[in-house]
Amino acid sequence: METKAKILSAKIHNLRFWVSEYEPKDLQAQFQDFLEQVGFVILNFTDYHFPVQGYTAFWLLAESHLAIHTFPDKGWSYIELSSCNKKKSEDFQSLVIASDMSVKWNGDGVEICEPE
Repeated sequence: METKAKILSAKIHNLRFWVSEYEPKDLQAQFQDFLEQVGFVILNFTDYHFPVQGYTAFWLLAESHLAIHTFPDKGWSYIELSSCNKKKSEDFQSLVIASDMSVKWNGDGVEICEPE
């Protein structure tokens, strides 16, 4: 029996924004929950606490990745979700909108990035 592979187009659905939360434990718990609610497949997680200040967290997803970078001196954290799954990206954005976090969006929500 011959198996046919599905060929995916080269599209990344990118969501970039700032949140006023910068506490590592709160950020990790909130965004882990969002990923799980949406149904992203989490393959790995790693984080790093900088010696003076700041925090970076990274989730490797089957669909791509989520990264968080904090800037405590400014009172904000930068969040970037890149995914090949448009629906999951949009659902993730809906959870962020419905949350009680103060959010500043970069761009017009979920943006599609394609090679030219």
